This record gives sequence, C-alpha cells and structure tokens, in this order.
Amino acid sequence: MAEKSSTSHRNAVDRVMAAQGFAVDLPVVGRVRMPPPEQLAYYGALGVLAAVEIIEWPVVLILAAGHCLAQNQHNRFAHQLGEALEEA
Repeated sequence: MAEKSSTSHRNAVDRVMAAQGFAVDLPVVGRVRMPPPEQLAYYGALGVLAAVEIIEWPVVLILAAGHCLAQNQHNRFAHQLGEALEEA
C-alpha cells in the first residue's frame, strides 16, 4: 500500500511540473520547452523596456537571470517535496 501511495505522489508532482509550461516544435532546433505564459509575459515586458531604452540591456539580463534562478529554486523545492511525500 505504501508503494502505491508513493507512486501516486510522484505522479502528482510530475503532473504539476508538466503543467508549469509547454513545448513547441521548432523546425531546426526541435522540441523546445517554454515557460508558463506569465513568465513569457515577464520576459517580454523586460524585452520591450530594453527595446525602448527605459532599462539598459545589462540590467534586463540580470533581472531575467534572477527570475530564472528563482523559478528553478521553486521547481527544485516542489521536486524535493514530492520525494519527501514518497518517503512518508
């Protein structure tokens, strides 16, 4: 019974992780995983602010990198939580 429960927890975590983005098939590159729409909007807004020179490009790159790192940390936490639920 505990094995079935841990499998269902892993499946739940996998479904949540998969729902956080989508994939696009590009002709030359192949399948590319895209972030969720709200993150695309964030990156797009940064690009627009840089294009109209409201924010300098180096600042935009730092903000985008920080946002990406924060999102990766969130995903790592969700994965570790799923593993902890498996062990419980």
